Amino acid sequence: MSSYSDHLNDLSRERSHKETPGNTSSAVSETYLSHPVFGLLVNLCIIDMQSALYASLYAKRLFFLVTASNAGLEINNISRDNARVALEKRLAVLRKSGFNQDYEQLKGIYKNTFSG
Repeated sequence: MSSYSDHLNDLSRERSHKETPGNTSSAVSETYLSHPVFGLLVNLCIIDMQSALYASLYAKRLFFLVTASNAGLEINNISRDNARVALEKRLAVLRKSGFNQDYEQLKGIYKNTFSG
């Protein structure tokens, strides 16, 4: 179990080095996390400086809020409705901020994930 904790801590450190206060773009470049029960999780979008929304890779029916802190990563499952609302809020922030490219990319992810 400690190797999994070490892995999460390494991911947390890598993430904190890559993100700067001005770098809150929701552009996704295929970021994955390995969950011990649910397998690979794919990043849907960055919510804020400390958290991101992930979904199960294959079905995209299970959603997780991943929060980074000094203690490591905390992975909490959330409902489909809560995930949809979180993504909609992020879309609104991007639209108001004028990040048009990020907005269009996230809008495509939203449609692919929550349509049908």
